[in-house]
Amino acid sequence: MTLHGEVPPAGLLLAAGEGSRLGRPKALVELGGERLVDRGVRVLREAGCSPVVVVTGAAELEVMGAVVVTNPGWRTGMGSSLRIGLGELPPTCPAVVVTLVDQPRITTAAVRRLIEAYDGGAQVAVATYGGKPRNPVLFVRAHFSAVAETAEGDVGARPFLRSHADLVTPVPCEDVAAPDDIDTPEDLAAFSD
Repeated sequence: MTLHGEVPPAGLLLAAGEGSRLGRPKALVELGGERLVDRGVRVLREAGCSPVVVVTGAAELEVMGAVVVTNPGWRTGMGSSLRIGLGELPPTCPAVVVTLVDQPRITTAAVRRLIEAYDGGAQVAVATYGGKPRNPVLFVRAHFSAVAETAEGDVGARPFLRSHADLVTPVPCEDVAAPDDIDTPEDLAAFSD
C-alpha cells in the first residue's frame, strides 16, 4: 500500500521481443532456474505493484501472478508494447512502474525506491545509475496518454521523458540494482558467471 491510498501502482513488464541477437526470446531465458519473465513479475510483485501486466509477442507465455497481453505489432519495437500495456491497466490504477524483461539486475529495492518517490509526490520517477537515467520508470496516470502518444519504435518512453524533464524525479539506484541487459549470447554468459 502506498501513501496515496488503497490502490498501489501497477507493474508493467515489456517482454515481447524475439531476441534476434540472442537467438531466442529473452522472456524465455533462464537464469538460476528462473525464466526472465517470471523474475521480472516477481520483482514487481515483491515491490508491491498490483496488478502486474506482461506484454508478450514473439513467444506465447503463461505467467503466474500476472495479466498477460499479446502485442500483435511486437516487431515494430517496444513503443507499441508500452502503448498496449498502458492500455491494459485498470482505470483505478494510479501509477505504473515499467520494466524490461532483459534487465535481470533490476531489483525489488530499486522498484520500491521509485514507489517511495511517488509516495513523496513524484509524477515521474526514473531510476538512475551514476547519474544516468535508465530503467525502471514510474509514471502517474495523468501522463499515461502522453507517454503512449510518444512511444514509437524501440525508444519507449524516452521522447516523453526528454520533453518533460521538469516532471522527472531522478532516483539513484546504483547501490541496489544495475541496468545491464542481455542482448547477445556473450551478455548471457556474463550474467551466468
